[in-house]
Amino acid sequence: MPVDALDARILRLLLEQPRTSVREYARILGVARGTLQARLDRMERDGVTTTAGPRISPAALGHPVLAFVRIEVTQGHLDAVGQALAAVPEIVEAHSITGGGDLLTRVVARDNAHLEDIIQQLIQLPGVVRTRTEIALRERVAARVLPLVEAVGRSAPDGQRAPR
Repeated sequence: MPVDALDARILRLLLEQPRTSVREYARILGVARGTLQARLDRMERDGVTTTAGPRISPAALGHPVLAFVRIEVTQGHLDAVGQALAAVPEIVEAHSITGGGDLLTRVVARDNAHLEDIIQQLIQLPGVVRTRTEIALRERVAARVLPLVEAVGRSAPDGQRAPR
């Protein structure tokens, strides 16, 4: 779904002020509440926005170690390994990838020994050939989409849809 300049302004507000009411968003943007609600509904229906809960810090839950684990999988076992990864609570994200490996996972752990235990658990999964682990030292750019929203908003004139 293409996004126009007003949609981009709405998305920016959602990111910058996530706890604000729809009525207040409409006031800030200078649009009717019904217009704003219709756009919010459309963006959610089209998958531009998703309903999400609060962002929770694994470090605050006692898991300060962050690692990226690449997993090489035997051909034909990608779906089964992906399902098995979903059962490991310390895997907070997993993606099929191209390049070196078949899956890239984001793993959190209490400490390095716990990380090693998790990796050993992964190696035991049927279909896993090998893993390669890289430990994150420090976050340099936090997960974000606001710069992308701003770029899309700049490329779309008011009332016009930006190319997808």
